[in-house]
Amino acid sequence: MKILIGDDHVLFREGLRRLLEQLRDNATFAEASNFDELLDMAAAKDEAYDLILTDLRMPGWPGFSGIGMLRDRQPNSKVVVVSASEAHSDVREALENGAAGYIPKSSSVKIMLSALDLIFSGGVYVPATVLREGIEPDQRGGSMMPPTDPQLEQLLTQRQREVLDRLREGKSNKQIAHELGLSEGTVKIHMTAIFKSLGVRNRTQAAMAFPQSHSA
Repeated sequence: MKILIGDDHVLFREGLRRLLEQLRDNATFAEASNFDELLDMAAAKDEAYDLILTDLRMPGWPGFSGIGMLRDRQPNSKVVVVSASEAHSDVREALENGAAGYIPKSSSVKIMLSALDLIFSGGVYVPATVLREGIEPDQRGGSMMPPTDPQLEQLLTQRQREVLDRLREGKSNKQIAHELGLSEGTVKIHMTAIFKSLGVRNRTQAAMAFPQSHSA
């Protein structure tokens, strides 16, 4: 596995590298200290990265379009934001621009490892520290569903399953938010994560992706 880390703090890059070595002992690493360097490394024709970890607002950061720029250059790579920001707006913008997950720098080692494991499995990680309303976190920092469909168990958290079930019932974001005790903004973040995890573009495709889960 080849991993590219972009962050302007050398100590954080070193700590992240050591953390990832626990998850993938055969991994090789490349590092960049600013976005222009990160983009150049991602654009190298002879390099194919499995994972790109990027900070927000590092020197040269062009805004959230930078995530799409990285994905354009490494279409088979998972791009994950690792940031000190825990703002809802930053999480939503990152996911809508194609990030495979958003991990706050304040996360414990255990949560960060679990988040990356979920992403490697094809899921989208959204932190419980950002989605506080109505969430009962487990060891992943989200809340994983009881076993039902094995694929969805890997891809979605319990809260995302609950949102998906109500989507399949034809309920609006406002209705889902009311039933689950969430804000509409939080429901939209969950929707974005669900669409990305299932590889679909809209509510209709998501509703048809798997059988009803009956998790609620």
